[in-house]
Amino acid sequence: MGDDGAKHHVLVAEDDKGLRESLVRVLRFEGYEVEAVGDGAKALEAVDGRVPDAVVLDVTMPVVDGLTACRRLRERHRLLPILMLTARHEVADRVAGLDAGADDYLVKPFALDELLARLRALMRRTGASDDGDEVLRVGDLSLDGRRRLAFRGERSMVLTKTEFDLLELFMRNASLVLERDTIYDRIWGYDFETGSRSLDVYVGYLRRKTEDGGEPRVIHTVRGIGYVLRMP
Repeated sequence: MGDDGAKHHVLVAEDDKGLRESLVRVLRFEGYEVEAVGDGAKALEAVDGRVPDAVVLDVTMPVVDGLTACRRLRERHRLLPILMLTARHEVADRVAGLDAGADDYLVKPFALDELLARLRALMRRTGASDDGDEVLRVGDLSLDGRRRLAFRGERSMVLTKTEFDLLELFMRNASLVLERDTIYDRIWGYDFETGSRSLDVYVGYLRRKTEDGGEPRVIHTVRGIGYVLRMP
C-alpha cells in the first residue's frame, strides 16, 4: 500500500503467458494493483495511458524488445522504478539492462519471493525521505531532495533515480570510504551476487556526469574496498 492507503500500481511486461499470469497472481495477492501486457510496444502504450509506480520488464519480447522499451521509458520518466527480467546469465547482458536505464535486474529462473523483495526495495527508494526538503551541499556539488535536482557548480546534471540515490549516499558520507557491500545494501536493499558489476556501472555513469564540464574527479575507487567521495 502507498502512504495514503492506495494500492501501488505495477505494470508487468512479459511475453511468456505462464510466467506473466504467475506474476499477476502473486502481485495481486501481495496487495498490488497489476496491469499485464505481452510485448514492449504495449508496455509503452500502457505507461502513456497511466504511469505506474513500478514496471517489471522482460528483456526478450516481441514487437519492441525490453531493452528498447526500457530506454524509451527512461527518457520519458526519469524516476520510474524499472525491474528487468532476463534469461541471460552473461554479465555483459545484465550490464546492458542497467545501461538501458533499469534500476535492477533478476535472472530467470528466480524465486517469486526474491522478485517481491526487489520490488519492495525499489518502492521504498521511490518515496520521499525524511530529509526530502533538504538541499545537500558538498564542495561544488548540490542535491535538491525535494525537486530531485543535482548540480555541479552552476551546471545541472540529469540523473536517474538510482544515480541520484547513489550520489546522495556518497555526499552524506563525504570523505568516508564506503564498502561495496554497504553500498549495495543501502541503495538496492540487499547484496548482489559475487562478481556483479552493477555498482561499477553506476559509478561510471556518475563519473561521466559529474565530470562532464571538465571538473576534476570526486568519486574515487579504493581498491579492494569500495568507493569514496572526496572533493579536490
